Amino acid sequence: MTLRIALPSKGRLQAQCIAWFAERGITIARTGGEREYAGRIEGVAGAELVLLSASEIPRALAEGAAHLGITGQDLVREQIPDWAGRLGELARLGFGRADLVLAVPAFWVDVERVEDLDAVAAAFRARHGHRLRIATKYHRLVRGFLRAHGVADYRLIDSQGATEGTVKNRAAEAIADITTTGATLRANHLKVLSDGLILASQAALFAARGARWDNDAHASLAELAGRLGLTGAAPLPD
Repeated sequence: MTLRIALPSKGRLQAQCIAWFAERGITIARTGGEREYAGRIEGVAGAELVLLSASEIPRALAEGAAHLGITGQDLVREQIPDWAGRLGELARLGFGRADLVLAVPAFWVDVERVEDLDAVAAAFRARHGHRLRIATKYHRLVRGFLRAHGVADYRLIDSQGATEGTVKNRAAEAIADITTTGATLRANHLKVLSDGLILASQAALFAARGARWDNDAHASLAELAGRLGLTGAAPLPD
């Protein structure tokens, strides 16, 4: 069986993945036009390239449609319940860095920590008759984070884009979103809580435990792991 390796289909993350492999003597080459999601891997026998959006790669790995894949840690942890039991994280790649953070309006001068948000949320519900709204697309991660901090009086509002603007537009009172520099948060008069880091994410190479790992796939994986310097560095599929 061919070892199927899923990489982001376009953009900066794809370019960084190609450069990361190239530094280790493995060539990733696009074939066809820019609109054709096809390519090849040179330098590892029996390996096949699969090009998907970064957000589709976690699902492909969880379903066993790909043996290996590179995507963001945030996407894997958000999309796949019990992800560590279904995937092995073989390497953190040092690019694609972004922090998932909890942010509130900057004028909330008495709210600096998550425990302060808990107090404000209780007061907000008592005053307005409904729960404080937090806009995010990371429902699983945010819910788990707030549960761990004992915050209960809130409601998650789904936001798939321009999340920073939901507070200004009065669609939410706080947000949980990805940031790299914090500039967009500041531009929208938001501040990150001092202990509001939910996840420090980066691109990582994952292996699908539930994929079909026959002898050929294992042989290709062993060759790839040796080229990438991963042997013994992470739990590989049995």
